[in-house]
Amino acid sequence: MKLNIIAVGQKMPAWIAAGFDEYAKRMPREAMINLIELKPEKRATGKTADQIKTAERDRIIAALPKDSTIWALDEHGEQLTTVALAQHFNDWQSAGRDTCFIIGGADGLHDDIKQRGNKLFALSKLTLPHGMVRVLLAEQLYRAWSITQNHPYHRE
Repeated sequence: MKLNIIAVGQKMPAWIAAGFDEYAKRMPREAMINLIELKPEKRATGKTADQIKTAERDRIIAALPKDSTIWALDEHGEQLTTVALAQHFNDWQSAGRDTCFIIGGADGLHDDIKQRGNKLFALSKLTLPHGMVRVLLAEQLYRAWSITQNHPYHRE
């Protein structure tokens, strides 16, 4: 099983890359995290937010691995506890399917992506910087995996 994070945005600050890499390297080979960075649409061209989201939608769809479970990240999505996320993690492993988490650009995700996903997922009701979402998501995936392994990382 591979966990893919498809994120609109490139050239993140070094601390974002370091934070993401720290949690990604902790994952076992059978549940590795793969980051796919997509170029955001240029904003200085006078395009509307809908036009930008449409262009980014097309890039996201092109990057989606076939037959993946898709979780679209959106502040209006369902919030889960980490234990509930770990239960989903077990389901993904049992199904043997890759899972993709999609982080949109500055204007968010196109509705087509939200509807295409198997789940609309919120890390928080807060609006978070997209780079930080990568780090938080990678940490939560590591924490979910650690719960499935009875590893002492997660405490209740």
